Amino acid sequence: MTCLDCNKELDYLDHKSAMDLLGIELCAKHRGRMEKLIKLKRTPKEAIQLYYGLKDAGVNPMLEWWDGKKSVDIAISRVKLNIEIDTEYHSLTHEQAINDLEEAMHSFRNGFTTIRIPHVLIKYYLKETVDNILGIMEGLKANIKVL
Repeated sequence: MTCLDCNKELDYLDHKSAMDLLGIELCAKHRGRMEKLIKLKRTPKEAIQLYYGLKDAGVNPMLEWWDGKKSVDIAISRVKLNIEIDTEYHSLTHEQAINDLEEAMHSFRNGFTTIRIPHVLIKYYLKETVDNILGIMEGLKANIKVL
């Protein structure tokens, strides 16, 4: 058992604390950073799980990236991809839907593509979610080369 961020060997308590809170293996230092991010930015734990899943796949994602208007859960700047994790998609109102569309428009005007992923997809299908994001990245890379 090692920290996904620094590869530090984890003792049982660090392992259990991180798994209980985040569902991933992090040392006390990196778990503390993620706890602070959750508290300050209301980052969904599934965004943190996806962030580390993407890092494990060789991607260089950024967690809670400021796009000039708001903080984006995950950004992959190399292919201009923003990823938002929906934690309350089942109670979506028309006002929230319009806000989401306007945020996507703002990102698109700045050259970024925004995708929204339901948190349950990450919770139960992390590997498949990462694989699909890798496929999206390949498509975006091909489009960037054409331009």
